[in-house]
Amino acid sequence: MIVIGEGVCEWVAAQAGGEYFGGGVGFGIEKEGRIVCGVLFENHTGRSIQIHVALEPGQRMTREWLKALFGYAFNQIKVNKIVGVIDSENSASLRFTRHIGFKDECVIKDAGPKGDLCILTMTRQQCRYLG
Repeated sequence: MIVIGEGVCEWVAAQAGGEYFGGGVGFGIEKEGRIVCGVLFENHTGRSIQIHVALEPGQRMTREWLKALFGYAFNQIKVNKIVGVIDSENSASLRFTRHIGFKDECVIKDAGPKGDLCILTMTRQQCRYLG
């Protein structure tokens, strides 16, 4: 079942070892009463939005799910760019984010929880999940 709301935002932040302070939009997948996959959109600037993704081990994001998420960002709120911020030590997240089409934009040395902070982005033109 798809769930939307603050609970998803809090779950995604907790999975990343962070805290959620409000102001975001969360979309999740719930199985047997618990969230197993979630996306948190926050820091909407009008031109861009930041995305955070969390999955329980063994869970996958389907093509339909990705179409819905990118459709929300690019078609509904009409951002030009989606920004992902990932610690350089989180190799699984970096691999997944690059696999779905995000491009490396910059690295901020020694700014991540464990390593560097990698900034990856996707524009509407780069997104293969629309249309």
